Amino acid sequence: MAQSNRRRTSRRAIYLKLRQMVLTLELAPGAALSENELAASLGVSRTPVRESLILLAQEGLVQIFPKIGSFVSRVDPAQVADAQFLREAVELTSLDDLPPQLDPAVVEELRDNLKRQQRADLGLEEFFELDEAFHQGLMRLSGHGNVWSTVAAAKGHLDRARRLGLHENVSPAVFAAQHHEIFDAVLGGNVQLARTSMRVHLRAVFSDIERIRAHSPELFASDPSGVPVRRSVVVWE
Repeated sequence: MAQSNRRRTSRRAIYLKLRQMVLTLELAPGAALSENELAASLGVSRTPVRESLILLAQEGLVQIFPKIGSFVSRVDPAQVADAQFLREAVELTSLDDLPPQLDPAVVEELRDNLKRQQRADLGLEEFFELDEAFHQGLMRLSGHGNVWSTVAAAKGHLDRARRLGLHENVSPAVFAAQHHEIFDAVLGGNVQLARTSMRVHLRAVFSDIERIRAHSPELFASDPSGVPVRRSVVVWE
């Protein structure tokens, strides 16, 4: 029983590691995936890698083509839009449920979060983590913090698009400024302004997609049913 539990834990760890590599763009959209190479880099056998790729395929983050190979899914704008719709609906509704008296401990956490977002040496992944914590913190203020895990599980394509946008920008300062605007509106009890600012903030990803797709169309799925073809190497058409 103990050995079986350890095996499941190990397989879960491999899946989470590969998922993180996809979401952080360490495994780029459209990249070919070799079970052998991934297994060697992670120090495991091919079996947990293969099982993880199947799970990621079920999430739409990996595509597996028999007799051709496995690939990181290119970013699908339609799936980005669906995840954005879900996220916006949840976060705006959460703002409507803010109580008259905000939890002072959560407010202080959010203040500290915003201060850390201003660090000059802040890396993009550090900012992304602070961004996630900020939005979850706002939902905690309204009593809906536990819903965040559901939102997070549904936004794989959205998170990759957001990271591509962060890489395109010289600094995440514009997003940090939007966070301040939202937070100030929440503290001031101006829910309508908080909603408007949140909507603008969340929809910025669509502009990022159009800008990036103009110079790097290979990162995006123009035809979700498309299949790579073999020449001397496997390529996307």
